Amino acid sequence: MKLQLLILFFLVSYCITAQSTISGKVTNNKGVAIIGANIYLEGTYDGSTTNDKGEFSFKTEETGTQTLIVSYLSYETFTMLGDVSYMKDLLIKLREDVNALDAVVLSAGTFSAGDNSKITVLKPLDVVTTASALGDFVGALQTLPGTTTVAEDGRLFVRGGEAEETQIFIDGIRVFTPYTPTTNNVPTRGRYSPFLFDGITFSTGGYSAEFGQALSSVLLLNTIDEPDQEKTDIGIMTLGATLGNTQKWNKSSISVNASYINLAPYVALFPDRNDWIKPYEALSGEAVFRRRFDNGILKLYTAFDSANFELTQEDINISEGAYFKLKNDNLYINGSYQGVLNENWSVFGGMSYTHTKEKTNFIDNNIEDTENSIHAKLKFKRRFSSRFKLNFGVEYFATDFNEDFSNETITPVSYGYNNNISAAFTEADIFFSKKLALKAGIRAEYSEIFKDFTIAPRLSLAYKTSAKSQVSLAYGDFYQNPTSNILKFTQDVKPQNTTHYILNYQLNREGKIFRVEAYYKDYNNLVKYDTNFASFGSDYSSNGFGFAKGLDVFWRDSKSIKNTDYWISYSYLDTKRDYRNYPIEAQPNFANTHNLSLVGKYWISDWKSQVGFSYAFASGRTYTNPNETGFLNQKTKSYNSLSLNWAYLISQQKILYFSVNNVFGFKNINGYQYANTPDLNGNFARRALRPAADQFFFIGFFWTISEDKSSNQLDNL
Repeated sequence: MKLQLLILFFLVSYCITAQSTISGKVTNNKGVAIIGANIYLEGTYDGSTTNDKGEFSFKTEETGTQTLIVSYLSYETFTMLGDVSYMKDLLIKLREDVNALDAVVLSAGTFSAGDNSKITVLKPLDVVTTASALGDFVGALQTLPGTTTVAEDGRLFVRGGEAEETQIFIDGIRVFTPYTPTTNNVPTRGRYSPFLFDGITFSTGGYSAEFGQALSSVLLLNTIDEPDQEKTDIGIMTLGATLGNTQKWNKSSISVNASYINLAPYVALFPDRNDWIKPYEALSGEAVFRRRFDNGILKLYTAFDSANFELTQEDINISEGAYFKLKNDNLYINGSYQGVLNENWSVFGGMSYTHTKEKTNFIDNNIEDTENSIHAKLKFKRRFSSRFKLNFGVEYFATDFNEDFSNETITPVSYGYNNNISAAFTEADIFFSKKLALKAGIRAEYSEIFKDFTIAPRLSLAYKTSAKSQVSLAYGDFYQNPTSNILKFTQDVKPQNTTHYILNYQLNREGKIFRVEAYYKDYNNLVKYDTNFASFGSDYSSNGFGFAKGLDVFWRDSKSIKNTDYWISYSYLDTKRDYRNYPIEAQPNFANTHNLSLVGKYWISDWKSQVGFSYAFASGRTYTNPNETGFLNQKTKSYNSLSLNWAYLISQQKILYFSVNNVFGFKNINGYQYANTPDLNGNFARRALRPAADQFFFIGFFWTISEDKSSNQLDNL
């Protein structure tokens, strides 16, 4: 009996001594106790949760080296490797998870849209439901702050920059010819269908070191990764027709769009100020093929279009008018792969090819342009932790441009250039906490045409001031080679340069966004020449300079008023330049001091309709009146335009769409053309440069045939 009691005593003693107690306290970085945190030994059922003081204690029979895990929502998981005998009275501080939805976002100078964006300002759907946009993504972006209304042009002019200073990318790869061809005083449009894209990022300044050859702005368009179903889209419009189809398989899909535009019937019903010989006609098509792999996705995007028109335009110096004829063929091919190499490494690679050929006959001049361009990019991303990520990569741009010129008075001539640029970039995202983040990068470029090497640092800092608001700072140097209009005549210039400084405040509540952003841009190495227009006989230099500063304000609210979504944009711009043939520093004629945009949309259930409006106001732009002293010495009257649209749901998949631009028929003036010589009294006669038409009417019928029998091209209706 004594022996049995002795054995039992030793067994109980062993069991007691084999158990270890693990204890401690869990707080955040400020020492505040975290209640309900989970604590356990990895691979066991031994664990506990913290009490109202953040304390925990539990016993375990595990011995030796073990892994202790501490986790709590919105905080980074804590891991401790050590001997359990030393896991007593621990003080564990959890760091906030910088990947949480309420974490700070680096957003100075950037408007993002899409399902993957934490802060959505403009949705891809807004492109086709904004009254003034007419289905053009560029038109929709012109309702955002930072853009300037240049109604006769149609391209993006951003923060005192010319349209050429904005570059457009599809799936991260450059688009060299993003706009359709046009003639004087008729606005252009973007070439690409908004229905193929599900993400838009519009950077009005301070953008990533990944992107170069853009002085003012970068627009990123991301094609849909994977369609949700097979469908066919049919559109019949006053301007032509569109047809789209999507096919989907197990790991791949393809979407195809085709459109035909012919302005002849419209011009016959609503004649404009142009004397059309052959109204604008265009045939275009797009295709996106996607193939998913276990660790990535391959996309192949192709777009082509062929356009032509012929007309005679009024000209104060030519009694019979100025004859203009154009034919343009454009092909764009884009391929990209994005994938994950392992849990810490990802890769992106892509390449685009652009071929465009344009024949222009202007009065007695015959011009034929041919451009072949390539952009190739390879980049890697290394995730060291949720707080530190590194991007780096290389890219190459190549452009071969040739122009043939002839008329009755000179021997035909040919000229052009090869513009090849090599670049490397690296950029780090550093999250010090859920409230403070830094993006620091640098970009290096070598331009073969100038034998010039540039270094461009970029820096962004963001601090979260509350659960819904933050402030951001951004700084960066940006370089861009001059455009074809200069390089085809001379290569004895330098890359143009600008420096951005940006201060941003942003408030993002449910269904509401408020942004205000101040900026300053310093321009250097702008091209100057000593003739009225750039030509062979001009003397060129890179002595031009300028500045742009201003304030952008944006407010969007889709919550306060039932079934209503609206936004307000305002931009103040102060800018001057001494470039081109300017004799002095002056406000360029494409810049407005004040720009205001109001957009509203309202869903009427009883009518099964969405009605909308878009109002644009822009203060006058400068022009030179030769009857007065000075350069760019006067301004046009202010620009006003109110557009309305109505989308009526005939059935769930059939939509009838109406829109009219400039409902009130405001007599807008884009500028003035003066006679080359004065009259007998010494005065130069002039004519107002009016839009080709004061109003534009659009009617379209859109029919979607899909598997679910409910989706349509305006998904929110």
